[in-house]
Amino acid sequence: MIKKKTTIKDIANVLNISPAAVSKALHDDSRISVKTKKAVRQVAKNLNYQPNHLASALRSGKSNLVGVIVPRTNSNFFSSVIQNIEEVLNKEGYNIIITQSNESYKKECDSIDTLLYTQVDGIIASMANETVNLSHFEKVKTKGIPLILFDRGENDLNVDYVGIDDYNSSHLIVEHLVKQGCKRIAHIGGYKHTRIYNNRIRGYIDALKKHNLPLDDELLLEGNLTIKDGKAKMLQLLSLKNRPDAVYAASDYAALGAQRVLKENNIKVPDDVALVGFSNEPFTSMVTPSITSIEQHSEAIGKKAANAFLEHVKKNVVTQTLTKHILDVELMIRNSSQKIKSH
Repeated sequence: MIKKKTTIKDIANVLNISPAAVSKALHDDSRISVKTKKAVRQVAKNLNYQPNHLASALRSGKSNLVGVIVPRTNSNFFSSVIQNIEEVLNKEGYNIIITQSNESYKKECDSIDTLLYTQVDGIIASMANETVNLSHFEKVKTKGIPLILFDRGENDLNVDYVGIDDYNSSHLIVEHLVKQGCKRIAHIGGYKHTRIYNNRIRGYIDALKKHNLPLDDELLLEGNLTIKDGKAKMLQLLSLKNRPDAVYAASDYAALGAQRVLKENNIKVPDDVALVGFSNEPFTSMVTPSITSIEQHSEAIGKKAANAFLEHVKKNVVTQTLTKHILDVELMIRNSSQKIKSH
């Protein structure tokens, strides 16, 4: 037997009052006596009454819920962003609903539909790797719901974006590797159709040109930047006749995969091949050798994204424009890329 959900009518029947009076009592209406309110709350507790937030949101036009969509929750970067979004929003009386796309376009579309059905007051999202079509995000805008994008976003959507200077990050990395004496730098990048990875690729290409270093197509590889992908791409680079002497991976997970392959093949890091990752995941300082990486300031990104949403609520403005909040990055130099200079 499936237990039927307790309704306001059930409470009204027990107390022999109208459902409207029960609803008012539950909402602490001043027109209802303290005695009735007390009785209503007691019966609601006894019958295990759960308020219908969806119905309430439809009535009031406000749910105090904000949807957060991330590509995956198992990365320190995304979990830290979520934690900071929640911290800021909780203080303002909002709760968050977290969904993960697992880099799938379809899952991302489904998440948007679910969140819109739940009547969320806003959506804060980082796009999936697979996402090229933006119509599901346009749907959020047409409904007049604030949409804030972080880390991965598209200018075409004309909404708030919180992230880092990805183009400049690549310059920082290449400059560092050049200083270490590296002359053949490979890049394991994300997919070019994703704006942040496109910017990192452009930054890498321009930085190589600046230092008159060879730009070989075989040294620039695109992928989904998982550990498995990092391994596969590193094997591909090792199979080249003219191997790279440095590898810059656009994610720490891909860098970790690459590092494992180098170890398995007895290739010394950084002496034979220098290695740099991206995101400053906690494991980068724990592995041997520790991995040089870009600090993306996930705490600040989470807080800025939450505050961007709160600004829209305060202004009560339906139309959004492209507003970029760009944070400076920091290169955390570790053992994987510091070559010991011989005197």
